[in-house]
Amino acid sequence: METKQKQELIREKPKRNLSLSGAVGLSLGIVGPTLAMSGNGQGTASAVGKAVPLIFVLGAIGIGLISHGFIRLTQRYNQAGSAYALVGMTVGPRAGFFSGFGVMMTYALFGLGNVGAVGTFVNSFLLSVQGSSRHPVQIPWIISGLIAVAGAWLLSTREFKSVVKVLLAIEGLGVISMLVLSVIIIGKGGAAHGGGLDFSTFTPNGLSFTAIFGAVVGAFLSWAGFEGSAALGEETSNPARNIPRSLLGVVGGTSILFIVVMFAQTVGFGTTATGVKAFSSSGNSLAQLGGTYVGTWFSLVLSFTAIMSAFGCMLGSIGTAGRLLFAFSRDGVGPKSWGKLDNKSEPKNALIAVFVSVIAIGLISYFSGHPVMGSGNPALDEYFYFSIIGAMCLMVSYFMVEIGTIIHLIKHRRDKVIEVIIPIVGAGMILAVFYFNVVGQTSWAGGPFIAFGLMIIGLAIAWLFPGLASKVFEGLNATLHEPEGKEFPASSGIDQEPFPTANL
Repeated sequence: METKQKQELIREKPKRNLSLSGAVGLSLGIVGPTLAMSGNGQGTASAVGKAVPLIFVLGAIGIGLISHGFIRLTQRYNQAGSAYALVGMTVGPRAGFFSGFGVMMTYALFGLGNVGAVGTFVNSFLLSVQGSSRHPVQIPWIISGLIAVAGAWLLSTREFKSVVKVLLAIEGLGVISMLVLSVIIIGKGGAAHGGGLDFSTFTPNGLSFTAIFGAVVGAFLSWAGFEGSAALGEETSNPARNIPRSLLGVVGGTSILFIVVMFAQTVGFGTTATGVKAFSSSGNSLAQLGGTYVGTWFSLVLSFTAIMSAFGCMLGSIGTAGRLLFAFSRDGVGPKSWGKLDNKSEPKNALIAVFVSVIAIGLISYFSGHPVMGSGNPALDEYFYFSIIGAMCLMVSYFMVEIGTIIHLIKHRRDKVIEVIIPIVGAGMILAVFYFNVVGQTSWAGGPFIAFGLMIIGLAIAWLFPGLASKVFEGLNATLHEPEGKEFPASSGIDQEPFPTANL
């Protein structure tokens, strides 16, 4: 009996060949700072006018609260399933699967959305190159997007440590370019369309709570993916130290960056009605400001970095979705072939499944002409629609992590139980964002309702899949790692659980 149990608990595990920089690289790649700052401010500006910096301050506070839970839990639990393991070992196996399913759907949707993002940024770059041409050459966005998908697949067939180096290089160039532009705009006093260095952008300016919290989800979208490195718990050296450090570094660094850059963009366009309109209608806000304040050559640099950032986000998102699918399938909640590693220790079959899904839905979106979000740019509509759905799915998973953090602090960290106030406030902020985004919806095809529909599917699988709870429980016990980075022996089965968990 004991030998049989040992065999059942043996799971394929990736090579542990990533350092702290590798974990940071994945999270930065999914967050895509250049992509976020090039395309996420427009929707916020149209919703709240010149108060864009305020929304990003609130977003930074919310993400800071949420990141606390991931940091505390990854100090003890590290596995390829990210929230799948964090919630599974604190709330319970079914809740763990539900949370992991939400994260997996999020990253698959981000990968899909970035097919459109690449397409729109490529055409923006071509417009900049051709200047005042009356008939500028444009490429159907699906072609640019699918070329990016092919490039992402080629990189995904390499060892993942090579992928994260590419992600770090892409975002490093983008961050430097953004900071240079921001310094120039602020140094010149901004105000392309009037307003100057208007610090009232950090105040509500008469906005309602509904408008403010309805816009915060757009800010959250900019940080979505900060926890991506949590999926590298089995591939990172000393994960109990390096994963929390990567989470703290990415959240702290991007929070400062996003607030500064969004302030620079807002005053750069100007805080008058004309300036706000120019900001909200921009195809690539960084590139447009680069051309206005520096010159065409800098606009081209920023356009190129936006393309590469969208590609990097696609690459990191699909890679993470594939790892989550691998973790589920390895534990018996999915086809066995998706739970296998290739000779490079990569979940190739699971990655293929995600890539095929992204290509299929991308083609359907292009040829059907849907979704329509009202921007007038089909590629940008595709990006916003699927990314917002993904962000809402992620917020559900974030909420479950907050619940898991509360349970963990009360049961296992009595020395830090005072910190329980942080996940409580974080969970409250997530609920407020849900409420103010649902209350204004008039169509059942709206992003929040589609996201909730997907999560209901995940919930149904969690409760109806035969033996799911015991399979997840055994799988987590077999693949989780001690804080020192040592693996739990396969013999430490469900009768000797390494960490106390909720009932099945």
